[in-house]
Amino acid sequence: MANRYCTVIMAFLLLLACCRLQAQDSIREAAHHDSGTIYKGRLAATLAVQGTLYLGSFAGLYFAWYKQYSQSSFHFFNDIPEWEQMDKFGHMTSSYYLSRLAYGSYRWSGIADKKAALFGGIASFAYMLNIEILDGFSSGWGFSPGDFTANSIGCALFVGQQLGWREQRFNLKYSYHPTDYPKINPKLLGDNMIEQMLKDYNGMTFWLSGNISAFLPKHSRFPKWLNVAVGYGAQGMTGAKYNMPPQEGSDSPEERYRQFYLSVDVDLTRIPTRSKFLKGLFTVISFVKIPAPALEVNTKGSVKFHPFYF
Repeated sequence: MANRYCTVIMAFLLLLACCRLQAQDSIREAAHHDSGTIYKGRLAATLAVQGTLYLGSFAGLYFAWYKQYSQSSFHFFNDIPEWEQMDKFGHMTSSYYLSRLAYGSYRWSGIADKKAALFGGIASFAYMLNIEILDGFSSGWGFSPGDFTANSIGCALFVGQQLGWREQRFNLKYSYHPTDYPKINPKLLGDNMIEQMLKDYNGMTFWLSGNISAFLPKHSRFPKWLNVAVGYGAQGMTGAKYNMPPQEGSDSPEERYRQFYLSVDVDLTRIPTRSKFLKGLFTVISFVKIPAPALEVNTKGSVKFHPFYF
């Protein structure tokens, strides 16, 4: 369900920018300071921004997609076989960052760390659940148990780490590189670079990036910003479940296959700096996997080394 996923991605990016403009400290720094004082003005501003984005994004979803389809009784739809499950990793990543951003805004408002983590996860889960419920009443889609599960995993990944470690040692990340597949089906995969970054799953890779120093003794001199990352991608997709016939003048796509990656990464939020601007910038772009060498193993039975992969 790539189109609606695009809207979710844009919504959490907008929320990310708003939360970063509000916050004066990074999420990781704030997690270690519980003053017990709730700043009512900040909390009111946080709730107002979240409410506005919540209503605005759902209004956009309704007029962009749901209005085009008739309403039906609530029903389920199994979309797990679609897109080689790439969209499910997109849902995980979206719900993870929505949880993280909501948490950051609550911490900025003075709410204690554990409560802020729980509230952040609940806010993200509720937002994503409402999208699935709307799908359930739309004749064009249906309530997706796969999407629901992916959303739950993303929220749980954030909340579990924050409650257990009071920091995010594992982050979900995204990277993209252009492919030729949109030429075959530009309506579904995008006809310009911006659309393709949100719709063309062939060029996307979703990563689980783990920080190494977080598991070492505190006195270790190992770089605190250096991560190891495992990634998942897929190629050869011009349709959700089955490939669409190529347009005139275009080549037929190759077979659909999965890709698994091992690479290094940088946790930008752990780079020491006194600059508030850089802290803000690093937080805003921290969901992007840093380009680096990568080892690929795919279901076609081949192993590839990429000197520079994004």
